[in-house]
Amino acid sequence: MKKILVSAVAILALSTTAMAEVNNQTGCGLGSQVIKSADTAVLYALQATTNGTSGNQTFGITSGTSGCEKTKFVMNERAQEFVASNMDQLAKEIAKGHGESIETLAELLNIEDKATFSASLQENYNSIYTSKDAKMADVLDNISTVSL
Repeated sequence: MKKILVSAVAILALSTTAMAEVNNQTGCGLGSQVIKSADTAVLYALQATTNGTSGNQTFGITSGTSGCEKTKFVMNERAQEFVASNMDQLAKEIAKGHGESIETLAELLNIEDKATFSASLQENYNSIYTSKDAKMADVLDNISTVSL
């Protein structure tokens, strides 16, 4: 009986969030499709965990499904997944011109001159993040245009 009650509460909780808007902080994937609004840390964690489970976020990024957009510029999947999961932090660091996320992205893109890469990203911030709702695919395409 307890299992049925817990299942009913879980379904009810998930169904009420289905009408809200999509959260861009945890990236695309199944979790972002099922849990449309993450108002609490628990829902953020559940959304991010579901996105990363069974490779569904990677599949979505590669195929352009599950709310993910495919980049025009062919780039490795790890870079796409990293940017999708770290959009906010990456934007902050690009604005500053340095940070661990930029270093990680440079590693994933096999950039040797990280200082020049960071400076180029900072210099072209407005060309990379063209709106506050910029998508991962657009950000990566813009990075490839201005920095690679």
